[in-house]
Amino acid sequence: MIEFRMPSLGADMDAGTLLEWLKKPGDVIKRGDVIAVVETQKAAMELEVFTDGVIDRLLVKPGARIPVGDVMATIRSADEASGPGLEKPELHSAPQALDATPTAVDTPLVASAPAAQKPQARVTPAARRRAEELAVDLLMLSPGPGGVVGIEDVERAAQGAKAPRPGSIALDEMRKAIAAAMARSHREIPHYYVSSTIDVSRMMDWLQAENSKRSVPARLLYAAPLIRAISLALSKVPDLNGRFINGHFEPSTAVNLGVAIAMRGGGLIAPAIIGVEALGSDEIMQRLRDLVTRVRGGRLRSSEMTEGTITLSNLGEDTADSVLPLIYPPQTAIIGCGRIAERPWISAGRIVAAKTMTVSVAGDHRVSDGRRAALFLNRLDAILQNPDSL
Repeated sequence: MIEFRMPSLGADMDAGTLLEWLKKPGDVIKRGDVIAVVETQKAAMELEVFTDGVIDRLLVKPGARIPVGDVMATIRSADEASGPGLEKPELHSAPQALDATPTAVDTPLVASAPAAQKPQARVTPAARRRAEELAVDLLMLSPGPGGVVGIEDVERAAQGAKAPRPGSIALDEMRKAIAAAMARSHREIPHYYVSSTIDVSRMMDWLQAENSKRSVPARLLYAAPLIRAISLALSKVPDLNGRFINGHFEPSTAVNLGVAIAMRGGGLIAPAIIGVEALGSDEIMQRLRDLVTRVRGGRLRSSEMTEGTITLSNLGEDTADSVLPLIYPPQTAIIGCGRIAERPWISAGRIVAAKTMTVSVAGDHRVSDGRRAALFLNRLDAILQNPDSL
């Protein structure tokens, strides 16, 4: 029997609130399936399973606050018997097991199905956003054709009686969570910093030429080739990519790059693009758009918050020249990029106007040193001078 426990979805998290179960006892599940949604101080997180099997028992009810590490459900592995004679695991603090039908929960971030409709009724992303704009309670809507709640259903409901606008995650609580994680980082990690200013004129010229051939929706932001270049450079400096757990460094062959994204209403969160080393610039751009949409909608997957191996903090346009970020534990490095600005630059003995960006690396001295970070920056510079490879 496998115990499914509340995961730690960030260095600042000690508990989460269960919003809804998406699976019921007897359901067959596969690795990567989302089985529950929990609320943290930053967003609603979709909890994934990392094994194949069958849901045995659900041990907590929606609305319960669950400490990190507590058992939420039990799962029979694929090779276990599925008969009724299996023993119930003994849990000291687990609430009474649930019935087969999940309970709907009214929450600002997740639309559960009302009792009159199927438990797994779907809501389109556009409908979810429109419902938030119009203060429509999704729990009160019946699905349209195909069992899906669409934007027309939301707008039709808005013409009638409106439900009270649900609240949102408290920014004060989110700020406390961010502060706790950064305090831990500053206290426990011996940081070092290395930075370099890189001429990105060729990358930006390549990007302009590439985008001129594309339709507007298919155009790339410069973050896409930049992330691609970072993943390639990390392959030469693997000691920047991994996590420090239980007193030792665990390197990662995959580059799961966390990307700092501004949340609606303020605050930052850094979900990871999983396996970015295997993606081209177009695929990275698609993943970025998807992440931004879900961050602004307050809905992320647990793997995006737990499997990051390094983070990128890119300030973007109209900001500062450089940033010296703090590492997000248990990761061992973070990359900070300032704005791209035109500055005087010496090239082939001549002073020219060049588009440049200052890139900083904060590293963990328990794992690497400034020389390794400098090697990464030199490698990144070389890659960005050949943007056709991106």
